[in-house]
Amino acid sequence: MWFSGAMDAQPIPAIEVRGFRMAFGDQVVIDDLSFAVRPGETFGLLGSNGSGKTTTIRALLGIYTPTAGQLLVEGRRFDPAQGSRLGYLPEERGLYRKESVLDVMTYFGRLKGLSREQADGWSRAYLERVGLAGHARTRLDKLSGGQQQKVQLGVTIMNSPDILILDEPTKGFDPVNRRLLMDLVDEQRSQGATVVMVTHQMDEVERLCDRILLLKDGRAEAYGTVAEVQDAFGGRRMRVTFSGVLPASANFRVAVGERNYAELELPDGVEPNLVVRELLDAGVRLRGFSTARMSLDEIFLKVYGEQEAAA
Repeated sequence: MWFSGAMDAQPIPAIEVRGFRMAFGDQVVIDDLSFAVRPGETFGLLGSNGSGKTTTIRALLGIYTPTAGQLLVEGRRFDPAQGSRLGYLPEERGLYRKESVLDVMTYFGRLKGLSREQADGWSRAYLERVGLAGHARTRLDKLSGGQQQKVQLGVTIMNSPDILILDEPTKGFDPVNRRLLMDLVDEQRSQGATVVMVTHQMDEVERLCDRILLLKDGRAEAYGTVAEVQDAFGGRRMRVTFSGVLPASANFRVAVGERNYAELELPDGVEPNLVVRELLDAGVRLRGFSTARMSLDEIFLKVYGEQEAAA
């Protein structure tokens, strides 16, 4: 669906949140939150525990009734009838644990509109790919937490939904299985799905997300592309290996300083070659340097603090 604006036609956002406020009694969890997720993009919803991420998703899906504001999926309030077009992987997994893996996946496939044959065939192929083919007849409660998570992801993506909402999708996964899961999600994205990722894994965000929102205490702390957020929290950096003593300078700030290594934050308008010349003129012997933006891990710690980010 499209609408005509004053200048150019713009697609209706896959997800739009306007002036969202959520209070439980006297406790305000979300306060005046607004953002949009564009069709076909991968969007990162980030924040420490208690920042309001899961509350926002639950209100979007009608699990919670917002105190104020609008939360829209493809231009309207979410209707369970849209369920076949939206896949939701909650942080708290919910499957029938006393049933076999294949029976559970086939059952959910039928609910999503697949025939029994389609659901059975898709499930068997998926289990083969994720290394669970030998567990098709195993009861879910006999699987490890990571194995159950793979099954839950399969249930979420098996009908190729237009919108995927993944709440901590790689929680508890080892690096090999994290990569497998991210490859599966990336395939959905390449097929045109809109993906919303709620995660603490900043490397996943930097690799996959087009834009991000950082929530803190129920408010948007930062919102934009990964590069825009990085620029807002320190701009460019130079990483230098050297011998000697770094001079005091208005052209850089030492963000990380060790005996023979430093990371220098550069203000807007200061070019790296100017800093290199200044260091050489000060007698610093450079063994190497490179430029980069502040990582999302560093930004996460800067926004939430080490203790809060680790909670």
